[in-house]
Amino acid sequence: MITLQFTRHLFSFFPQLEGRVVQVEAQSVAEVVRALEALAPGIGFYLLDELGRVRTHVNIFVGPDRIRDRKTLSDRVQPGDTVWILQALSGG
Repeated sequence: MITLQFTRHLFSFFPQLEGRVVQVEAQSVAEVVRALEALAPGIGFYLLDELGRVRTHVNIFVGPDRIRDRKTLSDRVQPGDTVWILQALSGG
């Protein structure tokens, strides 16, 4: 199982994820996002643009390493990995 961690800001939009351990079965970051979409409909479009690429102000890490493939999300994940999904907030 892959464990997911999120910035607290995402819970404002997807409260069903707050206060629970979120784990999914996946072999790539793309599969992680698809599995997450099943748990929290709409989060996939929140994280990815119309072409399926990671949005500019979103970062995804597998353990301490930022994913390399922001276009097709082909980075591999393994059982026991933690995937961090971080939404940067900007503005004045």
